[in-house]
Amino acid sequence: MTTLVTGAAGFLGSHIARLLVQRGDNVRVLLRPSSSNRAICELPLEYVTGDLRDKDSLERALQGVEKVFHVAADYRLWARRSRDIYQSNVEGTKNILEAARRARVRQFIYTSTVATIAVDRPELPNEATDARLEEMVGHYKRSKWMAEREALEAARNGLPLIVVMPTTPVGPGDWKPTPTGKIILDFLNGKMPGYVDTGLNFVGVEDCAAGHLLIAEQGKAGQRYLLGGENLTLKQMLDILERLTGLPAPTRQFSHRLALFAAYADTAVSRLLWREPNIPIEGVKIAQHKMFVDCSRAQREFGFQAGPVAAALERAVRWYQANGYLKESRAKKMRLAQAA
Repeated sequence: MTTLVTGAAGFLGSHIARLLVQRGDNVRVLLRPSSSNRAICELPLEYVTGDLRDKDSLERALQGVEKVFHVAADYRLWARRSRDIYQSNVEGTKNILEAARRARVRQFIYTSTVATIAVDRPELPNEATDARLEEMVGHYKRSKWMAEREALEAARNGLPLIVVMPTTPVGPGDWKPTPTGKIILDFLNGKMPGYVDTGLNFVGVEDCAAGHLLIAEQGKAGQRYLLGGENLTLKQMLDILERLTGLPAPTRQFSHRLALFAAYADTAVSRLLWREPNIPIEGVKIAQHKMFVDCSRAQREFGFQAGPVAAALERAVRWYQANGYLKESRAKKMRLAQAA
């Protein structure tokens, strides 16, 4: 059986591809010409060069494929051209859904995101939460909401598709890094003067990848499943990093208004310098409410159990240190401890 993985060069996708290879699957990956395969270079994979926006390349990639893990996404909280995010996340998803329908794949696992349901509600949001497009903050969240609707519509029209919604993966191999990985790196390199009152649900990336395979085996077509671990405030996450590294966590809490002002100022300067902002406006706006969720469904129905987030953060820190992401001066001050 040939399994196609999109986004295999990325953080979560590389871990999914690795588990599929370990299981014995024949794994094919779709890689853009500009993409690096550093995260998967040692794996015995079949490569197809292409792009989600290139329909012909999708036809080639899906020849003889029985199962698809569509993990690829443009995960940025800032882009010089916002339409690039929609072209990849929405149009690209529509393209591969249509190609999979024509190829008559046996199963399609679509990786969405917790962001499509993590909105303000009296109770913790879960898979049954019906969030609206106008509740999505920023181009990334809006594009993923729109792409998820395309996936669910394809399922209603007969495509054997399951939606998986990861929360916030952390752990080794986040080489780009993701926006969450950048927060960890900013802490490690002493670039975080303070924090805002916000929170996320965190999950170890290896657990999240294993959960994808579990849901592929036991999930029902047309259903959405959250894969998460622990709801933690940003301050709680930084305190865990302090305990793990011996590096001091920031103690100053900034108001959201001040953080937003700083983001607008940083963006204005970044435009003049032709660089990516250090403080994305979308990121600050998203942080105005805690993205806590109830992700117990996968635990009840499939026995999914994520490991401690502290251990995943420890693995992330060790990976960043081993791969040269830390300033030498900060690395010398760090005293890594094992997560309890």
